Amino acid sequence: MDLLWPGFLLLLGLIPLLIAAYIWRLRRRRRFAVRYSSLALVREALSHQSRLRRHLPFGLFLAALASLVIALGRPVAIVSVPAGQTAIILTIDVSRSMCSTDIQPSRLAAAEAAALSFIQRQGPTTQIGIVAFSTYAELVQAPTSDMEALQAAIESLAVGRRTAIGSGILTSLNAIAEIDQSVAPIVTDTSVGVQPTPVPHGAYAPDIVVLLTDGVSNVGPSPVDAAQQAADRGVRVYTIGFGTAQGSPFPPCGPQFQGREPFFGGGQFGGGGQFGGGGQFGGGGFRRGIDEATLKQVADMTGGAYYPAESAGELQNVFQNLPTYLITKHETTELSVVFTAIGALLAALAILFSLLWHPLP
Repeated sequence: MDLLWPGFLLLLGLIPLLIAAYIWRLRRRRRFAVRYSSLALVREALSHQSRLRRHLPFGLFLAALASLVIALGRPVAIVSVPAGQTAIILTIDVSRSMCSTDIQPSRLAAAEAAALSFIQRQGPTTQIGIVAFSTYAELVQAPTSDMEALQAAIESLAVGRRTAIGSGILTSLNAIAEIDQSVAPIVTDTSVGVQPTPVPHGAYAPDIVVLLTDGVSNVGPSPVDAAQQAADRGVRVYTIGFGTAQGSPFPPCGPQFQGREPFFGGGQFGGGGQFGGGGQFGGGGFRRGIDEATLKQVADMTGGAYYPAESAGELQNVFQNLPTYLITKHETTELSVVFTAIGALLAALAILFSLLWHPLP
């Protein structure tokens, strides 16, 4: 259970004050009785009331107050239900380091083969989109179940310079928002848009992002900031760190990439994207290696998981073990009316027992 307005729980601080006032009143009445009457006579005159009858109405009143305060905090429950349709965005790093041949025939070729195998295993109700990122991110294929279109998109990938992981996440979120109205698009200009209210903790959309990279983000938005945007929308991001520790030199990427390599004209995605990194030769410096710490943080923040892969076989296993069969949508059910009803019932019982056991003169 989560609370949409947790600040109202501060009102629970009234309960200890009421208990203190109740105890003070009981002690004051006891001193008054001893001072002005004979204790023996008082004991004979009073009926033998149990402690339960004496204190139960007040206890019920406190329980009613606590329940009503919780109702003010707007408690919600997260309910998992099967998703009739889901979207998976494959977000693939196409920086020049993906041409490395430490994984044969190259990192990018192995990633393409694993992605195509993953796509072919999905059911007809699953829509898959393709996002590629290097200096910036671009939606190569909007979510679709058309296998031929997806294969063509995978085979068209071309390398660029630098690694904009944060841009890849944000572009993926916008691709999901296009087909899922429950996911708000990214607002880049706060003067014309309003940031969405973060979903309750544990509430997830039926859509996920699978991000594969072999490097470190060195341009564009921070991956952690982008992950927070995903977490606010309930979109899980599963991250894959692909490549060996020793790496390899960057050879030419082959005929598919001739004339498109980053030092010979800027790649297929010329002109910048919505979440660009400041131009082909813009900020950031080249760094080698996988930033596992950031990839794990992105996955943890969004409810996803991080997977390392150092070979084509390991990458195939990662794609096979992605929890796509567990994808559900999480609906938020507000429980305020339940706590309000409980509070009203307890208050009514407190009044009823008080009138029965302590009738007014």
